[in-house]
Amino acid sequence: MSDTENFEDLLKQFDQAHPQTQKGEPAIGDRVSGTLVAIGEDYAFVDLGAKSEGRLEIAVLKDAEGQLKHAVGDLIETLVTGKDEDSGMLLLGSQQGHRYHGVDEVEHAYRQGLPVQGQVSAAVKGGVEVQVAGIRAFCPASQIDIRFIEDLSEFVGQRFDFRITKFEGGRRPNLVVSRRAILEDEQRLQAEQTRAQLTEGAVLTGTVTSLKDYGAFVDIGGLEGMIHISQLAFGHVKHPKEVLQVGQQVEVSVLRIDPPGEKNKREKIALSIRALGRDPWQDALDSFPVGTRVSGTVLRLQPFGVFVELAPGIDGLVHISELGAGRRINHPSEVVNPGDRVEATVLGVDLERRRISLSLDEKRQADVIPDARTVAATQATAKAAETPLGSFGELLKASMNKGR
Repeated sequence: MSDTENFEDLLKQFDQAHPQTQKGEPAIGDRVSGTLVAIGEDYAFVDLGAKSEGRLEIAVLKDAEGQLKHAVGDLIETLVTGKDEDSGMLLLGSQQGHRYHGVDEVEHAYRQGLPVQGQVSAAVKGGVEVQVAGIRAFCPASQIDIRFIEDLSEFVGQRFDFRITKFEGGRRPNLVVSRRAILEDEQRLQAEQTRAQLTEGAVLTGTVTSLKDYGAFVDIGGLEGMIHISQLAFGHVKHPKEVLQVGQQVEVSVLRIDPPGEKNKREKIALSIRALGRDPWQDALDSFPVGTRVSGTVLRLQPFGVFVELAPGIDGLVHISELGAGRRINHPSEVVNPGDRVEATVLGVDLERRRISLSLDEKRQADVIPDARTVAATQATAKAAETPLGSFGELLKASMNKGR
């Protein structure tokens, strides 16, 4: 059937194929499902079963680009929003807001608690002005979104679904609407679905909602979890904004779920991005063999030595005695500063304690490096014996002494 066929022809064909019946007819506000039997330029017709039929605005069946997302024969879910008094046909709308026309229909939507569509026309004191079916309505700032919105002007020109919270009739009806009520209903439904699959170790996709000094908050579907700054990456992160931004989609792993308590109305959900990556320490023995010369960046200074970042998530420690100053020093700051690039020799790798011992003394390289066969044999021995992570240095020394 062509989309260009006029409404009257479609209605006639639909009436002939599906005669009206009043018995058992769905009530206004009921959610119903039916089969699309005809699609025209302005309206589509839905067979709701043997007892009733309905008419649906064609806009409901189109996506954001204006393309039809359904075809004749598709089963769709919809909402009964009214009834055509002339034809007796049920009027259908989306499960989101329906486009109502006139004061009577808007009042009916208020009485039934049905959502309506409205367009934000202006930001005013204390909220925004919304046009609903040609009627001016007011949406308080606290009701335009679930979260606090600093600049309400960003909503001007946008169309949303609202619930009418106050209706005073007359020549100029007084309407107060809430978008927050719609969003909270959707959030509750999403939360129920998310809880069904929420277990420790589950991998979920979420959206970053806010960034704090200590971490990032992520909406994982009606529920909000937090990624502590230490769980953002294996490398050093000074602030979450270095790796994330609000609105970004991220894949996260659920680390822990703390159930609601006396103080907490909702469960606390600890998330991690880091848990989904490969631990760089798994490759530390191969990446930083004892005796090799490596480069890194000085991260921080302590009275006892210097921490050097060799790779994201891998730090090494240069003891104050290994700074290669050639003299006695009181503090590492006499030799290096944070941010300096340095060349160092690997003295030992302790996987269990996640430590790599380094030396900035160039003379130490000749003292530490054994021949390649000794290094390979010692690494193989350490892995095969699954020795404690701190014993690799001892094994290497024993192997070197044996070969002398």
